[in-house]
Amino acid sequence: MTEPAWVEHVIWWQIYPLGFVGAFPADPPPAAGEHRLRRIVDWLDHAIALGASGLALGPVFASRTHGYDTTDHYAIDPRLGDDGDFDELVDQAHRRGLRVLLDGVFNHVGTEFPRYREALDGGPDHPSSAWFRRGRDGFANFEGHGELIALNHRNPAVIDYTVEVMSHWLARGADGWRLDAAYAVPDRFWSEVLPRVRERHRQAWFVGEVIHGDYAERVAAGFDSVTQYELWKAVWSSLNDANFHELDWALQRHNDFLATFAPMTFVGNHDVTRIASRLTDPRHVEHALVLLFTIGGVPSVYAGDELGYRGVKEDRAGGDDAVRPEFASPPAEDSDIFRLHKFLIGLRRRHPWLHRATSSAVQLTNEQYVYEVRRGDDALVVALNVGDEPLAVSLRRTALGRGRVVAGSGAPPAEDVDHVTVPPHGWVVVAPV
Repeated sequence: MTEPAWVEHVIWWQIYPLGFVGAFPADPPPAAGEHRLRRIVDWLDHAIALGASGLALGPVFASRTHGYDTTDHYAIDPRLGDDGDFDELVDQAHRRGLRVLLDGVFNHVGTEFPRYREALDGGPDHPSSAWFRRGRDGFANFEGHGELIALNHRNPAVIDYTVEVMSHWLARGADGWRLDAAYAVPDRFWSEVLPRVRERHRQAWFVGEVIHGDYAERVAAGFDSVTQYELWKAVWSSLNDANFHELDWALQRHNDFLATFAPMTFVGNHDVTRIASRLTDPRHVEHALVLLFTIGGVPSVYAGDELGYRGVKEDRAGGDDAVRPEFASPPAEDSDIFRLHKFLIGLRRRHPWLHRATSSAVQLTNEQYVYEVRRGDDALVVALNVGDEPLAVSLRRTALGRGRVVAGSGAPPAEDVDHVTVPPHGWVVVAPV
């Protein structure tokens, strides 16, 4: 493991800045003089109240549209503000004990990227042409998106450029990087880039966006972590289909990952339908959250999920807008869903060993799942019920033998019991006596 020690305790609160501050989509777009990036500062106390200890930012660098078509990796997007606004945000986050994670796109760039313009104007023999991959009909793009031009990851100049950009912003105060579309970039590129950045910034953390493929192999290229999309899918799918066998299979895979690294876990992010909209039974949002905060990994909460926001991602132009809305002022009062987030995050932070804990099934049916999560001598028992009948759990069948009920829906707290009953569509967390 190469991850810095602080990661064991981090709970990320993730935001998509361009949408969060109403900078995209917007007509006309805001100017740098509006300093919209500073609006995020107004929400930092909300993140602290939630229990988060890290702020995971989406793209903040100059781009033409949604932020993932970068035009200048060294400049803050003028729709958000300027360098001073970035410095203020990082300073205010750090004052509150929040780590800051940046979102970097080094698989592709936007069509206004200066090197690309030079390559177009100068022809195939221009030095800038070597920065980009070639396709059948000119320069290659990312997954058919003509406005996203694929970088040539074999080019030493591209490698050096990526190292310098990442190091620049870490020196400016960032604590780590989420690396977008890492799955589309050759491992050899990351194995050349990341060790050089890590040599300068020993306490930085690097997580790759990986949707499919061999997670462990990606980490071996130099990452600390990858996004755990396998588990994300299994959580909502198993709850919707009342098929906990799918979840158990995914958690066994998850255990294998935890042997070498802690994946970044989530039930929502800026690229997927919000969990409140994804689940067919609203009662089961609680179950998804219980899973997120009681299994091993590095949990991330997508801003708005803690407030019960809804939004469906659609495969069309503008299809991300519903899950990337503008945020107004922080709420004045706590809602039930916010209180549940706070409670479960508090539970997680009181048990930091959960970061690398593995889980095993104690009882498993389609509609009922009891699992023990453990690391060394530390353990919890979690019972989930999505059926219409109560779930009886004998703690004598677990390594705990007896326990105390520390959390649950409809189950009263209990200090020393050898069994618990989980109500229909309920859940319970049991700790050692």
